Amino acid sequence: MTVPLDMQAALARLGGGFNLPAVQALYAPALAAAPRDGVQQHTDLAYGPHVRHRLDVFQPEGATATPVLVCLHGGGFIRGDKGHRANLGWHFAQRGITTVLPNYRLAPDSRWPSGPEDVAAVLAWVRGHIAALGGDPARVVLMGESAGAAHVAAAVLMQRFGVHAGVGIRGAVLCSGPYHARLERLSRAAFGIDTPDPRNDAYFGTDDPEALRACSTVLQVDVAPFPLLISQAERDLPQMQVQAGELFARLASAHGFAPQWLSVPHHNHFSQTQAIHTGDESLSGPVADFIARHAAAR
Repeated sequence: MTVPLDMQAALARLGGGFNLPAVQALYAPALAAAPRDGVQQHTDLAYGPHVRHRLDVFQPEGATATPVLVCLHGGGFIRGDKGHRANLGWHFAQRGITTVLPNYRLAPDSRWPSGPEDVAAVLAWVRGHIAALGGDPARVVLMGESAGAAHVAAAVLMQRFGVHAGVGIRGAVLCSGPYHARLERLSRAAFGIDTPDPRNDAYFGTDDPEALRACSTVLQVDVAPFPLLISQAERDLPQMQVQAGELFARLASAHGFAPQWLSVPHHNHFSQTQAIHTGDESLSGPVADFIARHAAAR
């Protein structure tokens, strides 16, 4: 099912700005009524020493050796919580996919490269523990939204973090992430980004364009091609639309990748994931298809 007509109209009225509270209110009734049967939830499992090194697992009841989806929440590097994306856990677990929702360290207390380091730590935990919770550690797909997508992209596209196909990764889904910190610093006026930037400045620890080159995933790709789904929303924030397109173009033209591209119709930066588990499969449908193609069997 795609976006219902009444929700299309509501999303059109909201537009594409920073409207997270309004989006949350829009979907709250449907999410409260969404089914949760057939799923066992394991909460606040530790994957590292930091207080934010906690994750939740949504396990399909009775299933063993299922594909595994690891999904990192958004929050502009400075906020967010795994509980905000429980809708993904219920949704994908009900479809036979063991789903892992981690927290990760936040700026300004933790800066680059804490995000991809935490992705690597989550993957290490999955390799050692997910079989006991119904998942197959050899069939893992990583997914991130917004800042979470930035962390996943850095982890899987830069060899230094050790997250690649050789350690069980079958692919990655990158939803509306910032992948080029240097570009954002040089284009704040064009993108309507505040100066100082409360997100990038807090996480990357600098606003110097040259120093930001080393933090810009799109400029540091050095891994062999593997399956990727890169998405942005029809009404996304402009900097996310540009960076998704740039990442797709560079991977395809310079690095031998053949990424799948998705523009999520009608949705904005926040609504595309908020709508998951409400009957709207604009994003969850393609993600489930991606998992089925790339992580369905050994």
